[in-house]
Amino acid sequence: MIARVWTSRAAQSNLQAYLNHFSKNVLPELKRCDGFASALVLTRDLDAETEVVVNTFWKNLASIEAFAGVHCDAAVVAPEAAALLISHDKRVKHYVVDVTDNFETVSLFADRD
Repeated sequence: MIARVWTSRAAQSNLQAYLNHFSKNVLPELKRCDGFASALVLTRDLDAETEVVVNTFWKNLASIEAFAGVHCDAAVVAPEAAALLISHDKRVKHYVVDVTDNFETVSLFADRD
């Protein structure tokens, strides 16, 4: 399984709007992608803004390429989402998930590609 990690920053006044956008627009799109397993959005309040870390989990890099294209380390950010953010990474990082206690998800993708 591969974790796709992306970070951004939002004004605290726009955070809820971004989270709503992610829940209502991004998640349904991701769920239609073959090989998508789950998503996790983390936030951390800073002085005048909030850091947002989006983690999505995928069967393999081929699944991510089907979603993001051949340059799969490029961030996929809709203009509506970008408008709610102060800044965002242009690139994502991919990590192999080697250990987790979420056995249901791991069992879906038990074989490493």
